Amino acid sequence: MKKFFAAILIVISLFMFLGFLNAGDRASTGANIAGLCLTVLLPAVGAFLLLRGESREKSRVSGHKAALRQNSLESEILRLATRNEGKLLALEAGMALHLSEPAVREVLDRMVAEGRAELEVTDGGHLVYAFPVLKQLADKRTARGILDE
Repeated sequence: MKKFFAAILIVISLFMFLGFLNAGDRASTGANIAGLCLTVLLPAVGAFLLLRGESREKSRVSGHKAALRQNSLESEILRLATRNEGKLLALEAGMALHLSEPAVREVLDRMVAEGRAELEVTDGGHLVYAFPVLKQLADKRTARGILDE
């Protein structure tokens, strides 16, 4: 919708500019400049601002979508790790999530860098991503009130 209004403003600006060129010099130079600014520049600037605002909004929305996609992927990885005793191979996660191993490894490595996962190595030399906080889920069963003895 913003593109439509911007296009209308550009057409108005061009129409006014053509009228300004055909008008001749009946008024003073100051009046000509003021008229040019009001009738040509103002709609052109409005069109520019509308188009710029739309592109900023699109980039903001795409940034939110990327963050949402990232959070969803991390949640799915944690859900998968919960079913696998808190440990995952990147290949295992990739197969379960229908993603490539490098794509999943990138997310897992970021989780390691943020301290939400730890790296372990199998006897065969494979990297295993461990999620210590998931191991604590079993402790929920032993929870009691803070003031209970």
